[in-house]
Amino acid sequence: MDEIFDRAAIRAHRDRAAQLIRRVAPVLDALAAPLLDRLDDTNRRFTAALDFGGRGAVAPALIARGLQVVSADISPAMAAIAGGTPLVLAPEPDFGLPAQTFDLAVASLSLHGFNDLPGALIQLRRALRPDGLLLASIPILGTLDELRAALLDAEETTTGGVSPRVAPFPTLADAASLLSRAGFALPVADALDFEFLYAQPLDLLHELRAAGETNAVRTRRKTFAPRALFPLALSHLPQKHTRARVSLRLAMLTGWVA
Repeated sequence: MDEIFDRAAIRAHRDRAAQLIRRVAPVLDALAAPLLDRLDDTNRRFTAALDFGGRGAVAPALIARGLQVVSADISPAMAAIAGGTPLVLAPEPDFGLPAQTFDLAVASLSLHGFNDLPGALIQLRRALRPDGLLLASIPILGTLDELRAALLDAEETTTGGVSPRVAPFPTLADAASLLSRAGFALPVADALDFEFLYAQPLDLLHELRAAGETNAVRTRRKTFAPRALFPLALSHLPQKHTRARVSLRLAMLTGWVA
């Protein structure tokens, strides 16, 4: 299997972000809320939950609902601050999740950096008991398109070439089929769109760094970017109400264990 992401870099980014995560906590909370709201659509009573990479936006909300929560993350620092009992994930391909231990698993914005996404979903299914529920959100095609285009244009202008600076994302159809491939019953996938406006475009890059979402594509250029690259790219972001605009499109996934 060709590896798209540098998992060691992702772990390092999340370790660093553990010290900065409070800066973007309101954003992560707001993005996790519509996923957690789906718990109100079922009469199933949950007691033991797995917070899979929630970065502090999931475990406290589940604990407030009376659940016992284990917070798993590839980053020890991030697992320690997530809010539940910390569990450090082993590297791919086997995370070391205990089998049939949880009746709920929530993966809010935490699946998009895995090289084997179907395998990650299979491991989450195995960690759930029969009649267990998976709730997950994953960025899909359309996310950060404005930043991707601006960076490509700016890099070609400043260096004469381009390199991957924004991760590739699946389509909504891809995300839906992944649930079925992983063996989940009653799979449901729908999309939610978010728009972010920045009076200071540089704040976008600061927020991505604080969330642990800086570039971890394995084929990324590892030398320092030209000084002019990011200011030029940010100046080319589309505007709305005199603010720079970027988009986030999330696939909201629901699947049950038969």
